[in-house]
Amino acid sequence: MTIKFGTDGWRAVISDTFTFANLRLVAQAIADYVLEESDGDHPDVVVGFDTRFLSDRYAAEVARVLAGNGIVAHLTRADAPTPAISYAVVHKKAAAGVMITASHNPPRYNGLKLKAAFGGSALPEQAHRVEVHLTHNQEAARGPNLMDYQAALEAGLIRRFDPAWAYYEHLTQLIDLDVISDGELRVVTDAMYGSARKCIADMLARTRCRVHQIRGEMNPGFGGIHPEPIARYLSALGAAIRSYHADLGLATDGDGDRIGAMDGLGNFVDPHHIFALALRYLVEKRGWSGTVVRTVSTTRMIDRLAAKYGLPLVETPVGFNHIADHMLNDDVLIGGEESGGISIKGHIPEGDGVLMGLLLLEIVSAAGVGLNELVDDLQAEVGPARYARRDVPLRRPVSKAEMVARLTEQSPSSLGGEEVVEVKTTDGVKYILADDSWLLIRPSGTEPVLRVYAEGRDDGMVATLLAYGEEVAA
Repeated sequence: MTIKFGTDGWRAVISDTFTFANLRLVAQAIADYVLEESDGDHPDVVVGFDTRFLSDRYAAEVARVLAGNGIVAHLTRADAPTPAISYAVVHKKAAAGVMITASHNPPRYNGLKLKAAFGGSALPEQAHRVEVHLTHNQEAARGPNLMDYQAALEAGLIRRFDPAWAYYEHLTQLIDLDVISDGELRVVTDAMYGSARKCIADMLARTRCRVHQIRGEMNPGFGGIHPEPIARYLSALGAAIRSYHADLGLATDGDGDRIGAMDGLGNFVDPHHIFALALRYLVEKRGWSGTVVRTVSTTRMIDRLAAKYGLPLVETPVGFNHIADHMLNDDVLIGGEESGGISIKGHIPEGDGVLMGLLLLEIVSAAGVGLNELVDDLQAEVGPARYARRDVPLRRPVSKAEMVARLTEQSPSSLGGEEVVEVKTTDGVKYILADDSWLLIRPSGTEPVLRVYAEGRDDGMVATLLAYGEEVAA
């Protein structure tokens, strides 16, 4: 059996590869890594879980393995969003964090996210060292060290806690709740049955906003949808906005590290626009500065804004761990990716849907106009920009190197009547056109698909780019 860490941890189908036995092996490898790094007797690790099938049980098993190795496992009392777990790692000065979640993946999946001491996803070299321990343990036929749950509680090696209030207190340092309160907005929050349920409403309880929550009950099957805040899964949010005459709606994914939104007219507002609106607000209203970091699949509206403000811009491969590297080492103003993982200066190096949802409310409240008007103004300033993504199922496994070699060899001279002026291989293959449109093709790090992304000046160009991408990706 081979367990590989992808873009952000390990994910697999429940009862196929994601089993209690395999999870214990991974937990033992994490324990070995933590002990190898530790200079104390009982290092601390934070363990959290989302709302998926058996996630609470899986988390308890991880805690039992950690306790069996003399590690103090701070286990959450209930499901919690990934950003709250990541913040708890920093708040408790823990050596690492483990989050049981498959994030936005379909309900049949579960997974494990490994968090480093700095409160973000483990760096590739850290994940690799866990994999090395895992391989070594399997080759040596070494099983996990398990401790009885009740005995671990009594010994203080498993400690139950609630991460919410320390996390909420931290968010109040980054968000101006007074500005939000002054807006007196009518807000619908859609947790998509994920573990960020109640978080935004809890934060808004101290404001004059009126909040209506949907899909916040426990439903491990996520109502049959992927808990991903993209347009095709948010019809319920659109209906609730109309029903409650709301000003806007906010959606978070299965573990709360991604954000999506809808304006008061029911139009989907994607993370590209949320990222761009946040950048503009933080510079123009708060006077912030610093490096802007975006992934290769994110809108070039960000580039235009950064150029306008004279801010340095960095493009990274897909995966928030790459953005986290810069947040740890540079003066980063904001970093984000097209999937909805975004973070700002002063926060942990982790995508945070709760934080960005609240910031979007602050932006709308401060502007005194609807979200649809803000989007229109943004498009007028740094657009026009239209965007879409398609996922092409893989008929056979394909390596990134193989795909890049094939697509760069077959690189077209023009697409949609525009010259291809640059071909980038930062992550997959990205064709950049003369009019600033672009097409990106890359294998997913979490699912057996090729992702095809396109941004153009109009919907026709996007359709042309996607059609070409799907043809050559097949």
